[in-house]
Amino acid sequence: MTQMQEQETADATAQAVDAASRGCPVYRSNPHPLYRHLRDNAPVSRLTPPHGVETYLVTRFEDAKAALADPRISKDMYAAIDAYRSIFGDSSIALDDNMLFADPPKHSRLRRIVNRAFIPRRIEALRPRIQEITDNLLDRCTTLEPVDLLSSFAFPLPLQVICELIGVPESEREDVQKWCSVVARTGFSKEDKARLAEAENTLREYFEVLIARKRKSPEDDLLSVLIQTRDEQESLNDGELLSTLWVLLFAGHKTTAYLIGNAVYTLLTHPEQLERVIASPELLPNAIEEVIRFEGSVENATFRHALEDITIAGTRIPKGALVQIAVTSANRDPAEFESPDTFDITRPGLQSSHLGFGTGPHYCLGAPLARMEMQIALATFFRRFPNASLAFPVADTEWLKVPFPAFRGLTKLPIVLDPSKAIDDWASGLPGAE
Repeated sequence: MTQMQEQETADATAQAVDAASRGCPVYRSNPHPLYRHLRDNAPVSRLTPPHGVETYLVTRFEDAKAALADPRISKDMYAAIDAYRSIFGDSSIALDDNMLFADPPKHSRLRRIVNRAFIPRRIEALRPRIQEITDNLLDRCTTLEPVDLLSSFAFPLPLQVICELIGVPESEREDVQKWCSVVARTGFSKEDKARLAEAENTLREYFEVLIARKRKSPEDDLLSVLIQTRDEQESLNDGELLSTLWVLLFAGHKTTAYLIGNAVYTLLTHPEQLERVIASPELLPNAIEEVIRFEGSVENATFRHALEDITIAGTRIPKGALVQIAVTSANRDPAEFESPDTFDITRPGLQSSHLGFGTGPHYCLGAPLARMEMQIALATFFRRFPNASLAFPVADTEWLKVPFPAFRGLTKLPIVLDPSKAIDDWASGLPGAE
């Protein structure tokens, strides 16, 4: 490489790092070329994000997978309290005393308790109710005008499912979704943090009231079980109970909502792949895994920080710095996936290879539930609307523009529905189908 080429590469890398730090519009609409450049030229990049805390972005698959399981990279944001306050503000602390922001042995204890919500028997028991919610939501989708599938279907479905699991009354779910939406889309400005604090305080107050109601009149739901665990075994303190409820609601809702939207969008923009799924519905489970790899809803794993000086891909990360793991980039690393920018629903070995649900001790506890929701949602949608189409040019697609994002998702998804050619028996052979 000539000196001029080296300078051009250095300049392009600096621009890519700056774009990643600021979340510029071009980057947000299509981050994949930027990640490709970083993987090739700066696989671990020092960022200067809006929250002002020194941060290192890991972009290659092998490094990302190792970092997700590295005990030297902590999830305990309370141990990095100054960084935590700079990013989230004081109002978040009461809601984040949970397994998502904890290390062993605390993480192990909390995960073991919450795991009872996600045993196969309990998840499978939700299947008929998930199908019922799916059918009801799609029944209400108008066929006369384009429908925003995000607001009408993709968001309400997982919210109602997780609320059903937890025990949030149906009449209160719309407010809960509104508050969660503020938390998910908030940036780092003073005004954003004020809105974040207000929404979090409102959610905390709501949870406190809900816990009090369930303690007085327990029902057959997860929150009642957690309260019983708290009161009888003292395995959860009051703060942990509150924040565990928060992480179940938040993590079990947003990621799946955006993933449903991403899946419908990706299949509609790859019609030859959709035709294969329609022709062979047994391909749907693998198609879902390929969506998670190709255009998953988790762009960056939740914040971690270095407990000591560490070196990844030749870059020194100092003790106390944040470590951000770019899952979206790792899942398109050609060193791990052949032709990674090609959407291929027949790609082998996906469920055990992509990092869409993480890896290591913090592997997503709700992955089986998310997969079931995705399968039911997509099977039902494409059975009823096999001729559905985007109601906008692909060039006008709007992706989330939150800086330094955790989520990769659309802001809206207008769809033209055509129920006249519904396929009555499509997907009848899928697992769990009657």
